[in-house]
Amino acid sequence: MIKILIVYYSRHGSTAQMAQHIARGVESISGAEAIIRTVPEISTICEKIADTIPETGTIYVTLEDLKICDGLALGSPTHFGNMAAPLKYFIDSSTEAWFNGSLINKPASVFTSTGSLHGGQESTLLSMMLPLLHHGMMLLGLPYSEHALRETTSGGTPYGASHLANEPNHITEDEKKLCLALGARLAKTALLLKEV
Repeated sequence: MIKILIVYYSRHGSTAQMAQHIARGVESISGAEAIIRTVPEISTICEKIADTIPETGTIYVTLEDLKICDGLALGSPTHFGNMAAPLKYFIDSSTEAWFNGSLINKPASVFTSTGSLHGGQESTLLSMMLPLLHHGMMLLGLPYSEHALRETTSGGTPYGASHLANEPNHITEDEKKLCLALGARLAKTALLLKEV
């Protein structure tokens, strides 16, 4: 059984919903298991100390999660065309995984949610890709053979799954299809790489 780690930060719930759909896509592939994790809030005033297990909701990601995964999906809302600070903070703390080569040759994908049509979806996806390249990961996007990518009037890019949050917590059918497709593609690739 391969393990696909889905790590996200979500402020209003849309990115968390996308993570759930990506997990469904992962688990639609026989032999693949989705592991969903989040990151804690950070303080702009001082260093915030977070419990290792949140009182409710998704468990916080650890460096051990990175070490044992066979693939990674990274998700964040768009903040001024970039990933949110809590996710960036976690990635910046992953130096140990970089030194150990924990993520080398593992497949990775990215996803985002934005509050406006031109809110920086693609630049946010690209900002999340850069550290994954430094970790030696193999990036996967969405090919145009995915019909929803050509038909969507909301979120969706070849760089990864995206969501346009016109209505709070309402993922469109096309956006759901693209999340499912991204999860399935990530799981299939991880399985193929495991066989090599």
